[in-house]
Amino acid sequence: MTRNRIIQLATAAAVIAAAGYWFTSGRDGSGGSETVDVAVPDLGPEAERGAELFTANCAACHGENAAGSAKGPPLVHVIYEPDHHADFTFHRAVQQGVRAHHWRFGDMPPVAGVSKAETDRIIAYVRTLQRANGIH
Repeated sequence: MTRNRIIQLATAAAVIAAAGYWFTSGRDGSGGSETVDVAVPDLGPEAERGAELFTANCAACHGENAAGSAKGPPLVHVIYEPDHHADFTFHRAVQQGVRAHHWRFGDMPPVAGVSKAETDRIIAYVRTLQRANGIH
């Protein structure tokens, strides 16, 4: 076996071990707590309206202040940081629903009756909460 092949196999083993630790430690939400502590900052007008819309349309599953619940994951979580889940993915989830892929809560159905402008306000609220809680 060549030295390069040994390095490749060792690297692959390390990646697999790290992924195993990540998923079994609950850091992806598949184990451990379904909720997180959320610091709520002062909200601007757009985020304040988003908070109202979130409460009416999303909180039943995603919890108060997007902290998660027994029915759905927290959105104030590194998995939903803008670089991993851009705003368009939130729009798509509201309009089309989404298959479960990070969490064990099952598929998310579309959210009927929430317009694009309302979704923008909800996103502004969630992003405000994320930034206030160290998720950029």
